[in-house]
Amino acid sequence: MRISQLFGKRLREIPTDADTESHRLLLRAGMICQLSAGVYSYMPLALRSLRKIENIVREEMNLTGAQEVQMPSLQPVELWQKSGRETAMGQALFHLQDRKERDLVLGPTHEEVVTDMAGRNVQSYRDLPFTLYQIQTKMRDEPRPRGGLIRVREFTMKDAYSFHASEEDLDFTYKQMVQAYKNIYRRCGLPAIMIEADSGAIGGKDSQEFMAVTDIGEDEIIICDGCGMGANVEKAVSIKPKASCNPMLDIEEVATFEHKSIEQLTTFLKIPAMQTLKAVFYYADGVVVFIVIRGDLDVNEVKLKKVLHAADLRLASDEEVKCAGIIAGAASPVGLRGIKIVADESVLSGANFVAGANKAGYHLKNVNYLRDFTADIIADIAKAKAGDACTICGGTLRTMRGMEVGHVFKLGISISGKLGANFVDESDAPRPIIMGCYGIGIGRLMAAIIELNHDDKGIIWPMSVAPFQIALCPLYVDNAAVVKQADSLYKGLTNLGYEVLYDDRIESPGVKFNDADLLGMPLRITVSPRSLEKGSVEIKLRNNPQAEVVALDNAIAKVKALLAG
Repeated sequence: MRISQLFGKRLREIPTDADTESHRLLLRAGMICQLSAGVYSYMPLALRSLRKIENIVREEMNLTGAQEVQMPSLQPVELWQKSGRETAMGQALFHLQDRKERDLVLGPTHEEVVTDMAGRNVQSYRDLPFTLYQIQTKMRDEPRPRGGLIRVREFTMKDAYSFHASEEDLDFTYKQMVQAYKNIYRRCGLPAIMIEADSGAIGGKDSQEFMAVTDIGEDEIIICDGCGMGANVEKAVSIKPKASCNPMLDIEEVATFEHKSIEQLTTFLKIPAMQTLKAVFYYADGVVVFIVIRGDLDVNEVKLKKVLHAADLRLASDEEVKCAGIIAGAASPVGLRGIKIVADESVLSGANFVAGANKAGYHLKNVNYLRDFTADIIADIAKAKAGDACTICGGTLRTMRGMEVGHVFKLGISISGKLGANFVDESDAPRPIIMGCYGIGIGRLMAAIIELNHDDKGIIWPMSVAPFQIALCPLYVDNAAVVKQADSLYKGLTNLGYEVLYDDRIESPGVKFNDADLLGMPLRITVSPRSLEKGSVEIKLRNNPQAEVVALDNAIAKVKALLAG
């Protein structure tokens, strides 16, 4: 491909609205074009890279015995209502109607469709197991698209689904898929770690995410320095620091004036945060819920949502809190009636807490669970944090940021049971098909590769997914000898099957070198009048600051050796 014929323009200025490095570089390199918020066109260079990633994914899926299919994006809403996930997906689900006013959705994923398809084709255990996958466009109405291809409203995804007669068989395929994912990331040049994760709206039981560790990641990851246990903070559990468990004292009201926050309160009363009880108010499916948690801890909303079995959960507004009869800044579960109370299990660890007095300007000292208040639900709803102890080995937990680049689930019968996708077992009894689900966002994977493979000059593509393997840069193309030699190299390399991006433009050496670094092809060949005088060319790897002068008659052999390495 000659750059003079390549569709798309490079940008000299750094886009001000891009909030991640991959977003900035993809825009500057002319690889993506934004149509609207969270909706992008892939330009020729990006599409070449995407296709290579897809091929790696496809090869690894095929090696597991998975079969490729193509399922429709338009899906009848009845399937989602039947599975119960129309409500779980909430506003992320795009709804529309056809001309006959039949309700449809645009597929954000395909569990319902593939389960329906399996149910129509499976009769007995002899039809199992099998795995189906596709690489297809998905649509989700993200409230806050960000990061270019990291969080979008339309995206390409590889989604695979396995179907089994037994949990043991699901376990076998699940392990196969985990290994296939590890192979995919290795082949794409992307370090990724596997951690425990929450299943979210997908449902099911066991769930693992693959994370690319990066400071711009949306997810907080908890890692144990002792045993290496890793989990998304949404899923992570920990041993909470112990609060004092002195003998219970008589409850006592104290004036705290305008000191409302935990920080203000602990400073004023000269006590540690773990000696306080914090009140947090949520709006769960239209009802205000009172949350009680120790003052040194934060609420994990994913855990809370599961405990409440809530489809919709958010912090309650000031007006909603006021209408519920709660005095914000001085609220406590002591003596409270007519509102659901959920307490973190940390209220059981300690005694003589300070809590609100349900009276402005006052708090209560020496508040104890059971004696002074009870809760409708007690559960672990706290967010694990750095410095906590690991529940497995007692080691110290630390945190890092990560970007999800893959997710695997053991769905079990959570969807097949609701959609009536059954098989007849060996005793002629009908049973729901046991399922697994395995997803990789292709565009997000490309963005993650760039996030972890770039410098201040531009992208540094891993060889396996680079749009082109070689950038050929002839300098001073008004020189006939330079053009002749560049044309000869271009023809020779392409005839050998190498992918070459030939910069045939009439531009200065600085512009050509800057563009070559920005676009990030793994290897650059420079042909110049000065090098030709010495019967040589310069060959440079993108991730190596030094170029090597190579004799013309050895240039192609050198390229072969470098690309093979």
